Amino acid sequence: MMKTMQDSASHNPCSGADYAQLAVAIKSWGKALGFQEVGIADTDLGKAELRLLEWLEEGCHGDMDYMAKHGAKRSRPAELLPGTMRVISIRINYQPQHARDGWKVLADGNKAYISRYATGRDYHKVLRRRLQTLVDRIHKHVGEHRCRVFTDSAPVMEVELARKAGLGWRGKHTLLLTRETGSWFFLGEIYTDLPLPVDSAQQDHCGTCEKCIDICPTQAIVAPYKLDARRCISYLTIEHKGSIPVELRPLLGNRVYGCDDCQLVCPWNKYAQASSEADFAVRHGLDDAELIELFGWSEEEFHDKLSGSAIHRIGYERWLRNLAVGLGNAPRSAAITEALRRRLDDSSLLVREHVQWALERHG
Repeated sequence: MMKTMQDSASHNPCSGADYAQLAVAIKSWGKALGFQEVGIADTDLGKAELRLLEWLEEGCHGDMDYMAKHGAKRSRPAELLPGTMRVISIRINYQPQHARDGWKVLADGNKAYISRYATGRDYHKVLRRRLQTLVDRIHKHVGEHRCRVFTDSAPVMEVELARKAGLGWRGKHTLLLTRETGSWFFLGEIYTDLPLPVDSAQQDHCGTCEKCIDICPTQAIVAPYKLDARRCISYLTIEHKGSIPVELRPLLGNRVYGCDDCQLVCPWNKYAQASSEADFAVRHGLDDAELIELFGWSEEEFHDKLSGSAIHRIGYERWLRNLAVGLGNAPRSAAITEALRRRLDDSSLLVREHVQWALERHG
């Protein structure tokens, strides 16, 4: 997150018609910057706040203590930026071009499946830079105003805000969905004190479909629109810092960073459009890499190859932990056993524990 303008709350006063014209202009400027869609929402998140507090009370956030710490701040934009009246929400496609078919990678137990959003460069910088450019354009047009840019980096209910802004509807897997491009996109926000006209929410088009619920390897989608992070593979391989629960390890399969099953199976993603963004293109063959190859990287190689990637933030230790689980679930082979044995004396207790488990799986 970053504060993009001066904290002066005063800006050039406009009439309602002027703000309506400004809203049209903002959407045009956003699309010119490469955002596929731009919408505007108000800040009333009262209903979503009740669901959030209930979810936290049930402990579904696991050890993501920051979610409980922030509490209702996530659903009250004015507590993050005083004076916030509107949220400008954007989405940008990230599905990498020419990436190997996800189902084929998942079906090959010797491969490492990495969530498609993470096979390229870290999206935070791309979105932040473009949102900043959009803010600068607004500033040039209306003068000083109070605003703040967010790219999945602060307590923001980005899916709910995007839904209210008319960018799509919330699917039963809790992600935002659109009829035009499915769900393979990132979201970003600008909090602003400009009283812009708001957009209308879209109708839900999931109907009776529950493919995302049925496909979840760990059954983490415990009810429509409700995810228990403690069972979610994305949480376990990215957010969770400790030992992956033994009973869940076999269910991870070869998913070593995130999980896309609920998106891969979603019927609306047949309309998904690949991104032309160079930063989102696959790097280092991460769409089709061998588990043994990645497990053999030294810490120096990890930092060298994954610097600037979303994967880099989990660190080398958790990277090896995840890969050890993937190798434990892989087809038996002398090469895999040997690769695991080479890590038996790893300096990390966490890594050694998961390596030992994997070796026991291979007899």
